Amino acid sequence: MNKRELSKAVAVHSDVDVTTVSKVLEGFTDVVTSVVSKGESVLITGFAKFAKVERAARMGRNPATGEQIHIKASKRARITPAKTFKDAILSPTGAPKLVRGAWPVDAEVLKRAGKSHAATAPAKKAVVTKKAVVTKKAAAAKKAPRKASAKKPVATKKAPAKRAAVARKTRATKRIAEARKATVKNVTTKRSAAKRVAGRRHGRS
Repeated sequence: MNKRELSKAVAVHSDVDVTTVSKVLEGFTDVVTSVVSKGESVLITGFAKFAKVERAARMGRNPATGEQIHIKASKRARITPAKTFKDAILSPTGAPKLVRGAWPVDAEVLKRAGKSHAATAPAKKAVVTKKAVVTKKAAAAKKAPRKASAKKPVATKKAPAKRAAVARKTRATKRIAEARKATVKNVTTKRSAAKRVAGRRHGRS
């Protein structure tokens, strides 16, 4: 059984589409290989243990001549099957039972793998994030024509010289008005005095 055949068998047995199974198997091998290469073992209970073994330098014996030789330090990849796995291999009656069509793979059953879940699974509602809403609003604002904003009249401050001129003009106007009042008052006073004098003369005559 090669990798593709394994993917098909797992797809039928697990009722998952073969494309997803292929991606999961590739991810499985990538993760296990990367982790074990860093010196960390991977244990799958009931299946096997993947580990990197480092052997220190030691003295050994040449089996042909019996002569002692120096064996250099070395590193080895080791896959140790779990007891459950070994027992199932040695006694096939204890191995897991596969669904019909898993192995040998039935082409018709393979076509239906994973489709039953897709038909019964509830439709996922689209989740609109806050960031997406803000992005949509920004896009709408860019498309909308910008309205010409009415410019507010800017109040200009009068220069000190202009204020002084206005103040002088006001004072001059007040003086003219006061002078006119005084003139009218003097004329009225003189007329009254003239009338009194004329009245006295007329009485004497």
